[in-house]
Amino acid sequence: MKICGIELKANNAIFVLIDDRKFIDLKTKKLTIENDETQEDIRKFCNEFLLFLEENQVEKVVIKKRAKKGTFAGGAVTFKLEALIQLNPICEVELISSQTIASFEKKNIIEFPKELKKYQEQAFLSALSYIGQIK
Repeated sequence: MKICGIELKANNAIFVLIDDRKFIDLKTKKLTIENDETQEDIRKFCNEFLLFLEENQVEKVVIKKRAKKGTFAGGAVTFKLEALIQLNPICEVELISSQTIASFEKKNIIEFPKELKKYQEQAFLSALSYIGQIK
Protein backbone atom coordinates (compact mmCIF):
# COMPACT_ATOMS: atom_id res chain seq x y z
CA MET A 1 0.00 0.00 0.00
CA LYS A 2 1.38 3.41 -0.97
CA ILE A 3 1.08 5.82 1.93
CA CYS A 4 1.84 9.52 1.73
CA GLY A 5 2.92 11.07 5.03
CA ILE A 6 2.35 14.81 5.27
CA GLU A 7 3.48 17.49 7.68
CA LEU A 8 1.87 20.91 7.34
CA LYS A 9 4.12 23.86 8.17
CA ALA A 10 3.32 27.51 7.48
CA ASN A 11 2.10 27.49 3.86
CA ASN A 12 3.77 24.16 2.92
CA ALA A 13 2.60 20.57 2.68
CA ILE A 14 5.72 18.42 3.06
CA PHE A 15 5.46 14.92 1.51
CA VAL A 16 7.00 11.50 1.95
CA LEU A 17 5.87 8.41 0.08
CA ILE A 18 6.24 4.92 1.53
CA ASP A 19 5.35 1.69 -0.25
CA ASP A 20 5.38 -1.44 1.90
CA ARG A 21 7.62 0.27 4.51
CA LYS A 22 10.10 1.33 1.80
CA PHE A 23 10.85 5.01 1.26
CA ILE A 24 10.34 6.29 -2.28
CA ASP A 25 12.47 9.30 -3.17
CA LEU A 26 10.15 11.69 -5.00
CA LYS A 27 10.82 14.61 -7.26
CA THR A 28 8.02 16.54 -5.53
CA LYS A 29 8.87 16.83 -1.84
CA LYS A 30 6.49 19.64 -0.93
CA LEU A 31 3.78 21.89 -2.28
CA THR A 32 3.39 25.53 -1.32
CA ILE A 33 0.31 27.69 -1.40
CA GLU A 34 1.54 31.14 -2.33
CA ASN A 35 -1.48 33.18 -1.24
CA ASP A 36 -4.22 31.41 0.67
CA GLU A 37 -6.57 34.35 0.15
CA THR A 38 -6.90 33.99 -3.61
CA GLN A 39 -9.13 31.42 -5.24
CA GLU A 40 -6.62 30.98 -8.06
CA ASP A 41 -3.81 29.91 -5.69
CA ILE A 42 -6.12 27.58 -3.75
CA ARG A 43 -7.22 25.90 -6.98
CA LYS A 44 -3.60 25.64 -8.11
CA PHE A 45 -2.65 23.91 -4.85
CA CYS A 46 -5.62 21.52 -5.13
CA ASN A 47 -4.83 20.63 -8.74
CA GLU A 48 -1.13 20.06 -8.01
CA PHE A 49 -2.00 17.88 -5.02
CA LEU A 50 -4.49 15.78 -6.99
CA LEU A 51 -1.94 15.35 -9.78
CA PHE A 52 0.64 14.26 -7.18
CA LEU A 53 -1.78 11.63 -5.81
CA GLU A 54 -2.62 10.31 -9.28
CA GLU A 55 0.96 10.23 -10.60
CA ASN A 56 2.20 8.37 -7.52
CA GLN A 57 -0.85 6.10 -7.13
CA VAL A 58 -1.24 7.07 -3.48
CA GLU A 59 -3.70 4.85 -1.60
CA LYS A 60 -3.71 6.59 1.81
CA VAL A 61 -2.70 10.01 3.12
CA VAL A 62 -1.58 10.42 6.73
CA ILE A 63 -1.31 13.96 8.12
CA LYS A 64 0.49 14.82 11.35
CA LYS A 65 -2.05 16.60 13.57
CA ARG A 66 -1.37 20.11 14.78
CA ALA A 67 -2.57 21.60 18.04
CA LYS A 68 -5.71 23.70 17.70
CA LYS A 69 -4.79 26.05 20.54
CA GLY A 70 -1.87 26.87 22.77
CA THR A 71 1.78 27.68 22.17
CA PHE A 72 2.31 25.14 19.38
CA ALA A 73 -1.02 25.71 17.63
CA GLY A 74 -1.10 25.39 13.88
CA GLY A 75 -1.57 28.54 11.84
CA ALA A 76 -4.76 29.30 9.96
CA VAL A 77 -3.18 28.40 6.60
CA THR A 78 -2.24 24.90 7.79
CA PHE A 79 -5.85 24.20 8.76
CA LYS A 80 -6.96 25.38 5.34
CA LEU A 81 -4.40 23.09 3.68
CA GLU A 82 -5.59 20.19 5.82
CA ALA A 83 -9.18 20.73 4.70
CA LEU A 84 -8.15 20.90 1.05
CA ILE A 85 -6.19 17.66 1.40
CA GLN A 86 -9.06 15.91 3.22
CA LEU A 87 -11.49 16.82 0.45
CA ASN A 88 -9.50 14.95 -2.22
CA PRO A 89 -11.67 12.39 -4.07
CA ILE A 90 -8.79 9.96 -4.76
CA CYS A 91 -7.90 8.38 -1.41
CA GLU A 92 -8.68 8.30 2.29
CA VAL A 93 -7.01 10.69 4.72
CA GLU A 94 -6.11 9.90 8.33
CA LEU A 95 -4.78 12.21 11.02
CA ILE A 96 -2.11 10.99 13.44
CA SER A 97 -1.22 12.66 16.71
CA SER A 98 2.22 13.74 17.89
CA GLN A 99 1.76 11.45 20.91
CA THR A 100 1.24 8.42 18.65
CA ILE A 101 4.34 9.31 16.67
CA ALA A 102 6.42 9.80 19.84
CA SER A 103 5.21 6.47 21.22
CA PHE A 104 6.09 4.72 17.94
CA GLU A 105 9.58 6.27 18.02
CA LYS A 106 10.18 5.02 21.59
CA LYS A 107 9.15 1.45 20.73
CA ASN A 108 11.04 1.18 17.43
CA ILE A 109 14.48 1.82 16.04
CA ILE A 110 14.00 4.29 13.22
CA GLU A 111 16.50 4.36 10.38
CA PHE A 112 16.04 7.40 8.20
CA PRO A 113 16.86 6.81 4.52
CA LYS A 114 19.88 8.77 3.36
CA GLU A 115 17.81 10.37 0.56
CA LEU A 116 15.34 11.77 3.11
CA LYS A 117 15.70 15.51 3.67
CA LYS A 118 15.77 16.75 7.28
CA TYR A 119 12.56 18.75 6.77
CA GLN A 120 10.76 15.53 5.67
CA GLU A 121 11.42 13.59 8.88
CA GLN A 122 8.08 14.31 10.58
CA ALA A 123 6.14 13.36 7.45
CA PHE A 124 8.18 10.13 7.28
CA LEU A 125 7.49 9.35 10.95
CA SER A 126 3.78 10.06 10.44
CA ALA A 127 3.55 7.47 7.67
CA LEU A 128 5.63 4.89 9.58
CA SER A 129 3.58 5.39 12.75
CA TYR A 130 0.37 4.83 10.82
CA ILE A 131 1.77 1.60 9.36
CA GLY A 132 2.77 0.56 12.89
CA GLN A 133 -0.82 1.09 14.06
CA ILE A 134 -2.43 -1.04 11.36
CA LYS A 135 -0.05 -4.01 11.62
